[in-house]
Amino acid sequence: MTDVYLGIDVGSVTTKLAMVDTNGQPVDCFMIRTSGQPVKAVQSGMKSLYAQAKTEYNVLGVGTTGSGRNLAGALVGADIIKNEITAHAVAASTYVPDVQTILEIGGQDSKIIILRDGIVTDFAMNTVCEAGTGSFLDQQASRLNVPIENFGDVALRSTSPARIAGRCGVFAESDLIHKQQLGYPEEDLLYGLCQALVRNYLSNLALGKEILPTVTFQGGVATNKGMVKAFEEALGLKVTVPDNHQNMGAIGAALLAMENHQFTEQPTKFKGQHVGDMKFNSTTHQCAGCSNNCEIVTITEEDPDNPLKEGQKPKIIARWGGTCGKWDLA
Repeated sequence: MTDVYLGIDVGSVTTKLAMVDTNGQPVDCFMIRTSGQPVKAVQSGMKSLYAQAKTEYNVLGVGTTGSGRNLAGALVGADIIKNEITAHAVAASTYVPDVQTILEIGGQDSKIIILRDGIVTDFAMNTVCEAGTGSFLDQQASRLNVPIENFGDVALRSTSPARIAGRCGVFAESDLIHKQQLGYPEEDLLYGLCQALVRNYLSNLALGKEILPTVTFQGGVATNKGMVKAFEEALGLKVTVPDNHQNMGAIGAALLAMENHQFTEQPTKFKGQHVGDMKFNSTTHQCAGCSNNCEIVTITEEDPDNPLKEGQKPKIIARWGGTCGKWDLA
Protein backbone atom coordinates (compact mmCIF):
# COMPACT_ATOMS: atom_id res chain seq x y z
CA MET A 1 0.00 0.00 0.00
CA THR A 2 1.32 3.43 -0.99
CA ASP A 3 0.87 6.53 1.18
CA VAL A 4 -0.37 9.37 -1.03
CA TYR A 5 -2.00 12.79 -1.04
CA LEU A 6 -4.94 13.48 -3.35
CA GLY A 7 -5.50 16.73 -5.22
CA ILE A 8 -8.64 17.61 -7.19
CA ASP A 9 -8.93 20.55 -9.59
CA VAL A 10 -12.51 21.13 -10.75
CA GLY A 11 -12.55 23.49 -13.70
CA SER A 12 -15.36 24.63 -15.98
CA VAL A 13 -14.19 22.41 -18.85
CA THR A 14 -12.20 19.58 -17.24
CA THR A 15 -11.76 18.02 -13.81
CA LYS A 16 -8.28 16.78 -12.91
CA LEU A 17 -7.28 14.39 -10.12
CA ALA A 18 -3.71 13.71 -9.01
CA MET A 19 -1.93 11.59 -6.42
CA VAL A 20 1.52 12.49 -5.08
CA ASP A 21 3.65 10.37 -2.78
CA THR A 22 5.14 11.48 0.53
CA ASN A 23 8.13 12.93 -1.35
CA GLY A 24 5.83 15.14 -3.43
CA GLN A 25 6.35 13.20 -6.65
CA PRO A 26 3.32 12.55 -8.88
CA VAL A 27 2.15 8.93 -8.69
CA ASP A 28 -0.98 9.00 -10.84
CA CYS A 29 -3.22 11.49 -12.64
CA PHE A 30 -6.59 11.41 -14.33
CA MET A 31 -8.54 14.00 -16.31
CA ILE A 32 -12.23 13.98 -17.27
CA ARG A 33 -14.56 16.48 -18.94
CA THR A 34 -16.67 18.37 -16.40
CA SER A 35 -19.51 18.74 -18.94
CA GLY A 36 -21.42 21.10 -16.66
CA GLN A 37 -21.82 18.36 -14.01
CA PRO A 38 -19.00 18.77 -11.47
CA VAL A 39 -20.48 16.26 -8.99
CA LYS A 40 -20.60 13.48 -11.59
CA ALA A 41 -17.15 14.49 -12.88
CA VAL A 42 -15.59 14.18 -9.42
CA GLN A 43 -17.30 10.85 -8.77
CA SER A 44 -16.37 9.41 -12.18
CA GLY A 45 -12.84 10.74 -11.81
CA MET A 46 -12.47 9.07 -8.41
CA LYS A 47 -13.67 5.73 -9.78
CA SER A 48 -11.36 5.92 -12.79
CA LEU A 49 -8.34 7.02 -10.75
CA TYR A 50 -8.69 4.04 -8.43
CA ALA A 51 -9.53 1.68 -11.31
CA GLN A 52 -6.26 2.47 -13.10
CA ALA A 53 -4.16 2.30 -9.92
CA LYS A 54 -1.31 -0.21 -9.96
CA THR A 55 -1.26 -0.41 -6.17
CA GLU A 56 -3.55 0.30 -3.23
CA TYR A 57 -3.57 3.89 -1.96
CA ASN A 58 -3.60 5.07 1.62
CA VAL A 59 -4.75 8.68 1.33
CA LEU A 60 -3.22 10.82 4.08
CA GLY A 61 -4.72 14.13 2.97
CA VAL A 62 -6.90 15.75 0.31
CA GLY A 63 -6.79 19.21 -1.26
CA THR A 64 -9.18 20.79 -3.76
CA THR A 65 -8.84 23.77 -6.08
CA GLY A 66 -10.43 25.25 -9.19
CA SER A 67 -13.74 27.02 -9.70
CA GLY A 68 -15.57 24.05 -8.14
CA ARG A 69 -13.18 23.63 -5.21
CA ASN A 70 -15.75 24.20 -2.45
CA LEU A 71 -18.18 21.73 -3.96
CA ALA A 72 -15.46 19.13 -4.52
CA GLY A 73 -14.17 19.68 -0.99
CA ALA A 74 -17.60 18.95 0.46
CA LEU A 75 -18.05 15.84 -1.68
CA VAL A 76 -14.78 14.09 -0.87
CA GLY A 77 -13.98 15.51 2.56
CA ALA A 78 -11.10 17.85 1.77
CA ASP A 79 -8.56 18.81 4.40
CA ILE A 80 -7.60 22.01 2.61
CA ILE A 81 -9.30 24.13 -0.06
CA LYS A 82 -7.22 26.67 -2.00
CA ASN A 83 -7.63 28.89 -5.06
CA GLU A 84 -6.04 28.09 -8.43
CA ILE A 85 -3.36 30.79 -8.10
CA THR A 86 -1.93 29.19 -4.98
CA ALA A 87 -2.17 25.64 -6.35
CA HIS A 88 -0.46 26.43 -9.67
CA ALA A 89 2.25 28.48 -7.95
CA VAL A 90 3.04 25.70 -5.45
CA ALA A 91 3.25 23.05 -8.18
CA ALA A 92 5.40 25.17 -10.49
CA SER A 93 7.83 26.27 -7.80
CA THR A 94 8.17 22.65 -6.61
CA TYR A 95 9.10 21.16 -9.98
CA VAL A 96 10.69 24.25 -11.60
CA PRO A 97 12.46 25.82 -8.59
CA ASP A 98 13.71 28.93 -10.43
CA VAL A 99 10.34 29.82 -12.01
CA GLN A 100 9.49 33.53 -11.89
CA THR A 101 6.57 33.72 -14.32
CA ILE A 102 3.70 31.27 -14.81
CA LEU A 103 1.50 31.47 -17.91
CA GLU A 104 -1.66 29.38 -17.56
CA ILE A 105 -4.44 29.01 -20.10
CA GLY A 106 -7.37 26.69 -19.55
CA GLY A 107 -10.58 26.02 -21.39
CA GLN A 108 -12.59 28.97 -20.06
CA ASP A 109 -10.08 31.20 -18.26
CA SER A 110 -6.45 32.22 -18.21
CA LYS A 111 -4.09 33.62 -15.63
CA ILE A 112 -0.58 34.95 -15.14
CA ILE A 113 1.30 34.50 -11.88
CA ILE A 114 4.45 36.42 -10.95
CA LEU A 115 6.77 34.83 -8.37
CA ARG A 116 9.88 36.16 -6.75
CA ASP A 117 11.94 33.86 -4.52
CA GLY A 118 9.13 31.31 -4.61
CA ILE A 119 6.49 33.76 -3.36
CA VAL A 120 3.54 35.06 -5.40
CA THR A 121 3.95 38.82 -5.72
CA ASP A 122 1.37 39.54 -8.42
CA PHE A 123 -1.24 37.80 -10.56
CA ALA A 124 -4.10 38.48 -12.94
CA MET A 125 -6.99 36.40 -14.24
CA ASN A 126 -9.23 36.58 -17.27
CA THR A 127 -12.61 34.90 -16.82
CA VAL A 128 -14.75 37.05 -19.13
CA CYS A 129 -13.11 37.19 -22.58
CA GLU A 130 -13.25 34.00 -24.63
CA ALA A 131 -10.55 35.25 -27.03
CA GLY A 132 -7.89 34.64 -24.36
CA THR A 133 -8.83 31.03 -23.56
CA GLY A 134 -8.53 27.52 -24.92
CA SER A 135 -12.15 27.41 -26.07
CA PHE A 136 -11.28 30.16 -28.57
CA LEU A 137 -8.72 27.90 -30.25
CA ASP A 138 -11.02 24.88 -29.98
CA GLN A 139 -13.89 26.63 -31.75
CA GLN A 140 -11.73 28.09 -34.52
CA ALA A 141 -9.99 24.74 -35.10
CA SER A 142 -13.43 23.18 -35.48
CA ARG A 143 -14.35 25.87 -38.01
CA LEU A 144 -11.23 24.99 -40.01
CA ASN A 145 -12.01 21.27 -39.62
CA VAL A 146 -8.67 20.62 -37.90
CA PRO A 147 -8.65 18.22 -34.90
CA ILE A 148 -7.51 20.20 -31.86
CA GLU A 149 -4.81 17.61 -31.12
CA ASN A 150 -3.23 18.37 -34.53
CA PHE A 151 -3.54 22.14 -34.20
CA GLY A 152 0.00 22.79 -32.96
CA ASP A 153 1.79 20.60 -35.50
CA VAL A 154 -0.08 22.18 -38.41
CA ALA A 155 0.50 25.70 -37.06
CA LEU A 156 4.27 25.11 -36.88
CA ARG A 157 4.33 24.65 -40.66
CA SER A 158 3.35 28.30 -41.15
CA THR A 159 5.80 30.53 -43.04
CA SER A 160 3.66 33.69 -43.28
CA PRO A 161 1.05 33.75 -40.49
CA ALA A 162 -2.17 35.67 -41.04
CA ARG A 163 -2.71 38.75 -38.92
CA ILE A 164 -5.98 38.03 -37.11
CA ALA A 165 -7.74 40.43 -34.76
CA GLY A 166 -7.59 38.78 -31.36
CA ARG A 167 -8.95 41.34 -28.92
CA CYS A 168 -12.49 39.97 -29.22
CA GLY A 169 -13.63 36.43 -30.04
CA VAL A 170 -16.42 37.72 -32.30
CA PHE A 171 -14.07 39.96 -34.31
CA ALA A 172 -11.50 37.16 -34.51
CA GLU A 173 -14.04 34.77 -35.97
CA SER A 174 -15.16 37.35 -38.55
CA ASP A 175 -11.54 38.05 -39.47
CA LEU A 176 -10.80 34.33 -39.77
CA ILE A 177 -13.76 33.77 -42.09
CA HIS A 178 -12.70 36.72 -44.24
CA LYS A 179 -9.15 35.40 -44.60
CA GLN A 180 -10.46 31.92 -45.33
CA GLN A 181 -12.44 33.38 -48.21
CA LEU A 182 -9.29 35.07 -49.48
CA GLY A 183 -7.56 31.68 -49.69
CA TYR A 184 -5.02 31.89 -46.87
CA PRO A 185 -3.25 28.54 -46.24
CA GLU A 186 -4.58 26.53 -43.31
CA GLU A 187 -1.28 26.58 -41.41
CA ASP A 188 -1.00 30.38 -41.70
CA LEU A 189 -4.51 30.80 -40.32
CA LEU A 190 -3.81 28.47 -37.39
CA TYR A 191 -0.54 30.09 -36.39
CA GLY A 192 -2.18 33.48 -36.85
CA LEU A 193 -4.77 32.37 -34.29
CA CYS A 194 -1.98 31.39 -31.89
CA GLN A 195 -0.39 34.82 -32.26
CA ALA A 196 -3.77 36.51 -31.80
CA LEU A 197 -4.41 34.66 -28.55
CA VAL A 198 -0.93 35.52 -27.27
CA ARG A 199 -1.42 39.21 -28.09
CA ASN A 200 -4.76 39.16 -26.28
CA TYR A 201 -3.23 37.41 -23.27
CA LEU A 202 -0.24 39.74 -22.96
CA SER A 203 -2.24 42.94 -23.47
CA ASN A 204 -4.95 41.96 -20.97
CA LEU A 205 -3.08 40.04 -18.28
CA ALA A 206 0.60 40.90 -18.54
CA LEU A 207 0.24 44.65 -18.99
CA GLY A 208 2.53 46.44 -16.53
CA LYS A 209 4.02 43.21 -15.21
CA GLU A 210 7.71 42.33 -15.37
CA ILE A 211 8.01 38.94 -17.07
CA LEU A 212 11.30 37.35 -16.10
CA PRO A 213 12.72 33.89 -16.81
CA THR A 214 12.23 31.10 -15.98
CA VAL A 215 8.81 31.17 -17.67
CA THR A 216 6.54 28.13 -17.43
CA PHE A 217 3.42 27.48 -19.51
CA GLN A 218 0.71 25.41 -17.79
CA GLY A 219 -2.84 24.30 -18.52
CA GLY A 220 -4.32 22.31 -21.36
CA VAL A 221 -3.39 24.88 -24.03
CA ALA A 222 0.31 24.32 -23.25
CA THR A 223 -0.01 21.08 -25.23
CA ASN A 224 -0.29 23.23 -28.36
CA LYS A 225 3.23 23.63 -29.82
CA GLY A 226 2.08 26.59 -31.87
CA MET A 227 1.12 28.46 -28.70
CA VAL A 228 4.49 27.73 -27.10
CA LYS A 229 6.31 29.12 -30.15
CA ALA A 230 4.03 32.19 -30.29
CA PHE A 231 4.74 33.00 -26.63
CA GLU A 232 8.50 32.56 -27.13
CA GLU A 233 8.47 34.91 -30.12
CA ALA A 234 6.36 37.54 -28.33
CA LEU A 235 8.38 37.44 -25.09
CA GLY A 236 11.83 36.81 -26.55
CA LEU A 237 12.29 34.17 -23.84
CA LYS A 238 12.35 30.39 -23.66
CA VAL A 239 9.05 29.01 -22.40
CA THR A 240 9.20 25.78 -20.38
CA VAL A 241 6.27 23.35 -20.47
CA PRO A 242 6.51 21.16 -17.33
CA ASP A 243 5.65 17.49 -17.24
CA ASN A 244 2.02 17.03 -16.19
CA HIS A 245 1.35 20.63 -17.26
CA GLN A 246 -2.37 19.87 -17.67
CA ASN A 247 -2.62 18.59 -14.10
CA MET A 248 -0.54 21.21 -12.27
CA GLY A 249 -3.56 22.59 -10.43
CA ALA A 250 -4.50 19.17 -9.03
CA ILE A 251 -0.86 18.36 -8.23
CA GLY A 252 -0.53 21.69 -6.44
CA ALA A 253 -3.64 20.91 -4.38
CA ALA A 254 -2.13 17.52 -3.45
CA LEU A 255 1.13 19.21 -2.41
CA LEU A 256 -0.82 21.67 -0.28
CA ALA A 257 -2.62 18.74 1.37
CA MET A 258 0.76 17.16 2.10
CA GLU A 259 2.08 20.36 3.65
CA ASN A 260 -1.10 20.75 5.71
CA HIS A 261 -0.89 17.15 6.97
CA GLN A 262 2.77 17.43 7.91
CA PHE A 263 2.12 20.69 9.76
CA THR A 264 -1.09 19.76 11.62
CA GLU A 265 -0.46 16.01 11.99
CA GLN A 266 -4.26 15.61 11.97
CA PRO A 267 -5.99 12.58 10.42
CA THR A 268 -7.58 13.21 7.05
CA LYS A 269 -11.27 13.98 6.56
CA PHE A 270 -11.25 12.01 3.31
CA LYS A 271 -14.42 9.92 2.96
CA GLY A 272 -12.70 7.17 0.99
CA GLN A 273 -12.90 5.90 -2.54
CA HIS A 274 -16.58 4.92 -2.10
CA VAL A 275 -17.37 8.63 -2.64
CA GLY A 276 -17.82 7.61 -6.27
CA ASP A 277 -20.83 5.47 -5.28
CA MET A 278 -22.54 7.90 -2.92
CA LYS A 279 -25.63 9.88 -3.84
CA PHE A 280 -25.36 13.67 -3.71
CA ASN A 281 -28.17 16.16 -4.25
CA SER A 282 -28.26 19.93 -4.41
CA THR A 283 -31.21 22.21 -3.73
CA THR A 284 -31.57 25.97 -3.85
CA HIS A 285 -33.90 28.46 -2.24
CA GLN A 286 -34.08 32.21 -1.86
CA CYS A 287 -33.71 33.60 1.63
CA ALA A 288 -36.38 36.17 2.45
CA GLY A 289 -34.69 37.34 5.64
CA CYS A 290 -33.64 40.70 4.20
CA SER A 291 -33.55 42.71 0.97
CA ASN A 292 -30.43 40.87 -0.27
CA ASN A 293 -32.58 37.88 -1.30
CA CYS A 294 -29.54 35.57 -1.18
CA GLU A 295 -29.77 32.34 -3.16
CA ILE A 296 -28.81 29.52 -0.80
CA VAL A 297 -27.38 26.26 -2.15
CA THR A 298 -27.58 23.15 0.03
CA ILE A 299 -25.67 19.93 -0.71
CA THR A 300 -26.83 16.64 0.84
CA GLU A 301 -25.44 13.11 0.70
CA GLU A 302 -26.86 9.63 1.05
CA ASP A 303 -24.89 6.42 1.50
CA PRO A 304 -26.39 3.58 -0.59
CA ASP A 305 -25.10 1.07 1.99
CA ASN A 306 -27.09 2.80 4.73
CA PRO A 307 -30.47 3.77 3.23
CA LEU A 308 -32.51 6.43 5.00
CA LYS A 309 -35.17 5.28 7.40
CA GLU A 310 -38.72 6.57 7.13
CA GLY A 311 -38.85 10.22 8.09
CA GLN A 312 -35.05 10.54 8.15
CA LYS A 313 -33.57 13.42 6.17
CA PRO A 314 -30.36 13.26 4.10
CA LYS A 315 -27.19 14.56 5.73
CA ILE A 316 -26.36 18.16 4.84
CA ILE A 317 -22.64 18.37 4.01
CA ALA A 318 -22.39 21.92 2.69
CA ARG A 319 -24.37 25.11 2.32
CA TRP A 320 -23.35 28.44 0.83
CA GLY A 321 -24.66 31.59 -0.84
CA GLY A 322 -25.57 33.63 2.23
CA THR A 323 -23.84 36.85 3.29
CA CYS A 324 -24.85 37.15 6.96
CA GLY A 325 -23.93 33.72 8.32
CA LYS A 326 -27.53 32.69 8.98
CA TRP A 327 -27.27 29.63 6.78
CA ASP A 328 -23.70 28.62 7.62
CA LEU A 329 -23.24 25.11 8.94
CA ALA A 330 -22.01 24.86 12.51
